[in-house]
Amino acid sequence: MAGLLAPDKGEVFICGKKRQGLVSDEDISGLRIGLVFQSAALFDSLNVRENVGFLLYENSKLSEERIGELVTETLAAVGLKGVEERMPSELSGGMKKRVALARSIINDDTKETIEPEALLYDEPTAGLDPIASTVVEDLIRSMHVTGKDAMGKPGKIASYAVVTHQHSTIRRAVDRLLFLHEGKIVWEGMTEEFTTSTNPIVQQFASGSLDGPIRYF
Repeated sequence: MAGLLAPDKGEVFICGKKRQGLVSDEDISGLRIGLVFQSAALFDSLNVRENVGFLLYENSKLSEERIGELVTETLAAVGLKGVEERMPSELSGGMKKRVALARSIINDDTKETIEPEALLYDEPTAGLDPIASTVVEDLIRSMHVTGKDAMGKPGKIASYAVVTHQHSTIRRAVDRLLFLHEGKIVWEGMTEEFTTSTNPIVQQFASGSLDGPIRYF
């Protein structure tokens, strides 16, 4: 889905559009996709402002002053203020995740289209304590559940997908689940159906039991 690897077989459609290439194929398919990496993937040598505004600094004709304003606005939208000059090493795990999210949704406001139209989250709460996880989960919800983007504009970034192994993220951040096991979808349903599923694989995952079809050794 993210375009980092080509599928072994089949086709990928996002927002009804076929993904044509790898990583960045918006010129071909018209797709505008944001990706939040599991590790946050911030540039260690750049401060928060430079990380969030990186694509605009490199690819837009906006002034540095305007990019700085957009960075501040976008950081505020993900609950961060006054952190623009901090280095990644000075941030907590939860703050790094939110900076990465800000980087994925910032856009050139001189363009007719708002980027992105879909967001992909790779393990957004991995390695976070329960409170930091809740902050990130609720942020994901607030951005998408009403079909508004992080800046509060209606009808933007309404589509998203989350890869997660965390029970709290399953409960708080999504409505519909696709459960994968050994590379195949073995169950799909709504979040409220997850804990009552009769699928033995889902039951074992939900309970954390060592007994069942899922084997690690």
